[in-house]
Amino acid sequence: MNGLEILETGPLSLIQDLGRIGHLRSGVGVSGAADRRSLRLGNRLVGNHEDAAGVEILLGGLSLRAQQPTTIAFTGAPAQAYRDGIAIGHSSVISVRAGQTVRLDFAPSGLRTYLTVRGGIVVPEILGSRSTDTMSGIGPAPLEPHVVLPIGPSPTTFSRVDLAPVPPMTNETLDIRVVFGPRADRFTNPKTLVQGRWAVSTESDRIGARLDRVGANELLRRTDDTELPTEGVALGSIQVPPSGQPVVFLADHPITGGYPVVGVVADADIDRLGQARPGQHIRFVGA
Repeated sequence: MNGLEILETGPLSLIQDLGRIGHLRSGVGVSGAADRRSLRLGNRLVGNHEDAAGVEILLGGLSLRAQQPTTIAFTGAPAQAYRDGIAIGHSSVISVRAGQTVRLDFAPSGLRTYLTVRGGIVVPEILGSRSTDTMSGIGPAPLEPHVVLPIGPSPTTFSRVDLAPVPPMTNETLDIRVVFGPRADRFTNPKTLVQGRWAVSTESDRIGARLDRVGANELLRRTDDTELPTEGVALGSIQVPPSGQPVVFLADHPITGGYPVVGVVADADIDRLGQARPGQHIRFVGA
């Protein structure tokens, strides 16, 4: 079978598209790329529709061998890529011949790099998506060495640019916009969310960014210990368990929850939060 042969995967490499839409009533979440903007950009660079499946690579470390001529792009976290040992550009259009190898270093900033390939990765769809949902287990298994990723037919469109002018990704404090509610009234001090800074915990994953308080600012405190009935929660919801340390729901979040949601991250900033590394500081600001 022709395609891309995986040689190394790094810490975790998953097939992701823009998610499975329309199945919340059946208890199935959307999932999809944690940084949708980077996946969309990569697909545009190689001429695909924006929702074509690519590979989401945690921190870097992926290597592969092309078994057919193809065109690829790396976007998101700026890990340096090499084609047969020669450095190649990030957020750029890269031609690869059959037999050539591509290797990705570990990213100095950001968390997730995206590999897109002209024609898309065409593993079987489940409920209309090729995404891996790490919480439910729906979708393709995490990539392993010797797996060959099949490539779809080449589209008829081409990118108008060879290099996308994207702003640099850094490890500095991220300003994340938030809208308070729907359960801000369940806290005695909801405004402490936007005071001071929070740090991304090492326990964060695709389900949620768990945050630790930085400095002397107080934690979130509930008005009482009464539990809420289970209710729906959206992407970007900031749920607060009894510890007072918030969790921001990301791509693989549950679709219901019982802890109160003090606010919701603005959709435009969810992709940025999906690239925040453990230890990186977050500052919430009113939207």
